Amino acid sequence: MNWKTTGIIISREYLNKVKKKSFIWTTLLVPILVAGLTIGIMVAMMNTKEKTKTIAVVDESGIVLPYLTDSETIHYQPLQGVALDSIKTNLSSYGFDGVLSVGQLDTLEKTVPADLYSPKPFGMELVDNINARINRAVEDYRIASYHIEGLDQILKDVKANVRLRSYTVSDSGEEKISEAGVYSILSMILGIFLFMFITLFGGMVMSSVIEEKASRVVEVLVSSVKATELMFGKIIGIALVALTQFLLWIVLSVAIISIGGAVIGFDKLAGGDATEMVSSMGGVDAEQLEAVTAQVSEESGLSTVVSTLTNIPWGQLIGLFLVYFVFGYLLYASMFAAIGSAVENEGDTQQLQLPLTIPLMLAYIIALYAFRAPDSSIAFWGSIIPFTSPIVMISRLPFGVPAWEIILSIVLLVLTFVLFAWASAKIYKVGILMFGKKSTWKDLWKWFKQK
Repeated sequence: MNWKTTGIIISREYLNKVKKKSFIWTTLLVPILVAGLTIGIMVAMMNTKEKTKTIAVVDESGIVLPYLTDSETIHYQPLQGVALDSIKTNLSSYGFDGVLSVGQLDTLEKTVPADLYSPKPFGMELVDNINARINRAVEDYRIASYHIEGLDQILKDVKANVRLRSYTVSDSGEEKISEAGVYSILSMILGIFLFMFITLFGGMVMSSVIEEKASRVVEVLVSSVKATELMFGKIIGIALVALTQFLLWIVLSVAIISIGGAVIGFDKLAGGDATEMVSSMGGVDAEQLEAVTAQVSEESGLSTVVSTLTNIPWGQLIGLFLVYFVFGYLLYASMFAAIGSAVENEGDTQQLQLPLTIPLMLAYIIALYAFRAPDSSIAFWGSIIPFTSPIVMISRLPFGVPAWEIILSIVLLVLTFVLFAWASAKIYKVGILMFGKKSTWKDLWKWFKQK
């Protein structure tokens, strides 16, 4: 194979793709959509507060009303000497949005019946808020019914809040803090990204081959260059196009989100507004919630996450991600190219494409399981078998994988790529010039055996 000729094809494929209007529009629109969705979610979170609702309260138990304190979203109006039925049917005339009826106290079961009436359903936040306050009233009543002095404080004192800290210990005895949740999230992200890249970019190769074959452009190209050079030039060229577009997506998305956040002021979300929103949802005092949040962040939240992230060998992880992406993409792209050469339109690819999508989906499923049990048998074999190893192994890497497993996995992946690239090139060389017949796997086998 003449690499100078292949380089010309790579350059042609790359420039043709990036100059298309579809590439430019997709590159610009995707970051805008991603940023718009992200900003929209943040704006929605900042504006989830309901308008203040006025709730009439008829408390026959005598224990609930003291716990129904007003908040930014709820105003309670106690009522006495008024029939509940007359209020329920005339809420608007009384100026109420709803009425809460608390029945008489059941001294045997130590509970109260509670019903909330309104012309239209309330949101879950408001209902949960009211329910939490009623439960707190009943719990305090039950504690007081034992007539044990200081029982409430005793229960608070004995309540445990132990957080297990995880450490990894090296052979030299060095201890590094590790949070399993961080590794799990990183594992899922890496596996999903690699699955998306291989599937998306491999499909682009197949579509490009079908497009050139259908337009008969390939006949002119094959008369000037070898079919093998054309196939690998197309595969590498599209890989460069995809990487270019992906990097532009990241840069543009981050830029748009950063500018949008600065304009709208998302710092409010991290301040008092977020605390008040959460406190109103759970019926918890905002000051207490701020104190607890600060304590959690200091002791076990943010600091643990940061420490875990700094202890990850990012250089090795990124390097191996690129290795598995490159060879995983090349393996599947060569097979997708062979399938594309055998058909004249994408509608005929379903039957031929199925054997390729099955191992990809299997790898995706194993990768989602790998973060739960990274050393299980299914995760081990999934990271060794070449057709699933790019996706599964990258999902196991954050948890630490022995060097011999990584080396064996890469060697098998490279050898499998070489074997299938050679086989795909033989099929591509014949199939790219076949017209007027719907090809089957039997035809592909015949083309492969031709000298």
